[in-house]
Amino acid sequence: MTPEKKKLMTDSFGRSETLKFYNAELLEVDTGFVSIKIPKMEMMTRKAGMFNGAMIASLVDVSSGYASVSHYKDDCYVVTVELKVNYLRPALGDALISRSYVIKGGAKIIVVRTEIYVLDENTGSESHVATSLVTMMRIK
Repeated sequence: MTPEKKKLMTDSFGRSETLKFYNAELLEVDTGFVSIKIPKMEMMTRKAGMFNGAMIASLVDVSSGYASVSHYKDDCYVVTVELKVNYLRPALGDALISRSYVIKGGAKIIVVRTEIYVLDENTGSESHVATSLVTMMRIK
């Protein structure tokens, strides 16, 4: 990934009102790969303290979108065509971490696998809480 492309992506991430609202942090960005961390806030959880499934799905969508954009050399814009999330276990922890990998990137359609982990900040351990397959479409 060129420094110019990386700057485009980090600047875009920094301008996102949604990601600011979530206090999201871009952990890593490379060609075909993105990782994002979102710390737990009360509004993101269910009564039992686990992250709400909607929060996980939102992170899957955003992370998959940025991974898709990272796949292309030029600046582009993508939209979600299909998103499937398998929730593997309750997401009990201090933060969510996404890891999104482009599986196949074509001229218009991109397929991304996104894995979601919950982080226990006391121990530094991660638990795999969701896996997803997302199809994105390049529109610009």
